[in-house]
Amino acid sequence: MTTTRPRQGRPRHTPPSDPNASGREQILDAAGALFVEHGIAATSTRMIAERVGIRQASLYYHFATKDEILAELLATSVRPSLEMVERIQALAPEQASAAAALYAVAATDVRTLSRTPYNIGTLYLLPEVLAERFDAFRADRGRLQHSYGVLGASAAAEGVTGSMPSERIGELLIQLVEVVIQIRRSREPEADDTDAIASSCLRLCGLDEQTVAAARDEAHVLLSGLA
Repeated sequence: MTTTRPRQGRPRHTPPSDPNASGREQILDAAGALFVEHGIAATSTRMIAERVGIRQASLYYHFATKDEILAELLATSVRPSLEMVERIQALAPEQASAAAALYAVAATDVRTLSRTPYNIGTLYLLPEVLAERFDAFRADRGRLQHSYGVLGASAAAEGVTGSMPSERIGELLIQLVEVVIQIRRSREPEADDTDAIASSCLRLCGLDEQTVAAARDEAHVLLSGLA
């Protein structure tokens, strides 16, 4: 009698970057690396599967298309900051000053952009990301920019008069926060960078150093409570 052995799956070509990561997380990690290294157009799902060490068909179990992978990576670069905005907005105004709220959101955003796989923020301005299929990402980033504008205008009203329109403030603040994307091109961001950028957001709104310091301390307490 002949015994048929179960067929072995194809061995992985490369070990996962994090053996404890799920299959979905490993695919996102590999795709992030390849998108940044080679660009979006030059990266295929076959390349992503080979980087992970799985069959291409196994990749499709998690993601139907390459665009779906990119959309998820882009979403991870704004989602935590939007969630922080929503949690802060749920607090009564007397529980958090606008300046502290702005610092908390900016600090969260900097940390998120510092930790995205392979500096995904560098892909923001590529032509492919302007396509209609990534409207959801641009809408989320627009919501975040709007929140920056509202918080910035409120914070400025606490410290100065005649502040800029909230739309203009939002544009400037989100660009200031996203400078961490450029920092990552040359070195790993440090904790001091988070504070420097978040504090600079408050200074852009016209707040003096004493107010900035007080808002920073308040924000640290706020973030600890929301952790």
